[in-house]
Amino acid sequence: MSSKVTALRIDSIETLSEKTQAYFELCEEKLGLVPNVLKAYAFDETKLRAFTDMYNDLMLSESGLSKLDREMIAVAVSSVNHCFYCLTAHGCAVRELSGDPELGELMVMNYRVADLSEKQRAMLDFAVKLTERPAEILESDRQGLRDAGYSDRDIWDIASVAAFFNMTNRVAAATDMRPNDEYHSRAR
Repeated sequence: MSSKVTALRIDSIETLSEKTQAYFELCEEKLGLVPNVLKAYAFDETKLRAFTDMYNDLMLSESGLSKLDREMIAVAVSSVNHCFYCLTAHGCAVRELSGDPELGELMVMNYRVADLSEKQRAMLDFAVKLTERPAEILESDRQGLRDAGYSDRDIWDIASVAAFFNMTNRVAAATDMRPNDEYHSRAR
């Protein structure tokens, strides 16, 4: 396997601040690795902080959405965008959080064939529509989420997670960002 982080020649992390070094050590301790996306952003610590602040807020903070819900949105959006990095990393997260390796694989390939609740399906259908056809989102789409049991705050979170992964998928595609090799074999 390759140790390449991106196709760009800016992925050198030889001179990290103490704060970033400590953050990377925390990642290593908690995750067993430093995700390549963080290594890629480390060329500019302001961008790294902006990325991690937004990611941590969207994916780890209090929300009406579970962590699994948010990871499933990441995978559904990344599947539409064919983002190798995010499908690998967040597909792994779905496998780990759900305890179901098959669900992780189905989410990567086609969430529509996975055994999901109607509520989860409504959430993912909205995230995919927002990815594919954002100009076509109507009040009826938001009402469909409310009818499925989501609050307006939850709808904000669904949209924010979907939008974040649309952005990161495009950066990953533009830079040929590669997932850490460890993601491929975890939780299978």
